[in-house]
Amino acid sequence: MHTSRWRWLLTAALAAIALGLMAVGCGGGGDDEAEPAADVKQFPPDTTMGRIQEEGEIAIGVKYDVPPFGFRNPTSGDIEGFDIDFGQAVADALGVEPRFTEAISDNRIPFIQDGTVDLVLSTMTINPERAEEIGFTDPYFIARGRILVPEGSEITDVQTLAGKRVCTALGSTYEDTLREQAPDAELRLVDTYSECLELLQNGAVDAISTDDVILTGMIIQDDSLRLVGDDLTIEPYGGGFAKGDEQFSQFLNGVLEDYKGDGRWAAAYQEWLGQFTGEKQEPPTETVEDALAGAS
Repeated sequence: MHTSRWRWLLTAALAAIALGLMAVGCGGGGDDEAEPAADVKQFPPDTTMGRIQEEGEIAIGVKYDVPPFGFRNPTSGDIEGFDIDFGQAVADALGVEPRFTEAISDNRIPFIQDGTVDLVLSTMTINPERAEEIGFTDPYFIARGRILVPEGSEITDVQTLAGKRVCTALGSTYEDTLREQAPDAELRLVDTYSECLELLQNGAVDAISTDDVILTGMIIQDDSLRLVGDDLTIEPYGGGFAKGDEQFSQFLNGVLEDYKGDGRWAAAYQEWLGQFTGEKQEPPTETVEDALAGAS
């Protein structure tokens, strides 16, 4: 189920992160501005889409250390993953190049608010608190909260986290989830999930809690780890953008509908997740309003 090629690739990606070789980089073209393709719809210059087309690139915040959603390929240096494929689809719809910038859990919203990026595709769960600060696309993926432990751990579910050291990312939804569902656990909050994996492997923490697909990426790298317990949460991932930009919202959701409907979503799922999990999954049909209502 886990191919040796991808285990090597993802392990090497995390090793490079641990060694500090992750430089903030860009994906796509070089210094020259890209001209929108002739068959791409041209947008008025006073819209976000028109501005991006004039600039020739779209700045997208993604994870650099969360395979299979966003990570740096240690061979090519490219940023790859499920989120990156969707980001490329957005850029293609505008006829521009994507510029991928590292966006960790704790700086995703500030990056949107201060204009560092136009769009965040960084395993970001849609919830009412975040929706007060930024806009969201409809869900492009549905993840579920789980717990990851080493083989032989006495932790079997959220109830057995009491007194245990549990790692998750600063700024993630799991800060609140763990405080509510495992109030007697000792939380270890770090900037990136690659740090959590390293801490678990060296025994500095007893468990990691985050989305199942992120944890699956860790199992691909280290098959001595396993998921335990029932789902803690349902996590609908949405693309984040500047609050109140309704035209950009409509454009992004239109791209997402095409992406889900023409087979590209299914192909990306199989490449980055399905071949490892052996599970089939359909594209989400929920709207952002559905996601927000379910979280309230």
